[in-house]
Amino acid sequence: MAHFDFEKMQTIQKELQAKYKEKWTPMEPQYAKDKLLYMFIEAGEMADIIKKQGDESIMQDMPVREHFIEEMCDTLMYLNDVMLCYGISPEELEEVYLKKHEKNMKRW
Repeated sequence: MAHFDFEKMQTIQKELQAKYKEKWTPMEPQYAKDKLLYMFIEAGEMADIIKKQGDESIMQDMPVREHFIEEMCDTLMYLNDVMLCYGISPEELEEVYLKKHEKNMKRW
């Protein structure tokens, strides 16, 4: 996969949301906090793998690494859900991200 970015991720999330629209909450601002909480849970699962398996396992044990990356994907999926709930486009994210990067480059 040569190019995988937030635009592609949001397209995938919209596809998933459409498939389960009868079962899942809609991508609206009032549901963003739930998505954010789920994102924190998934990030916690990543931290749990680091704690229990260790850095070396993540780097060298392929099943552990795949599980870690899967939890990372879950975290990114929920981040994209939050973005979709608030109508944040990949272009808007990029613009603010680059401004923040520039600001951080000038910090010290």
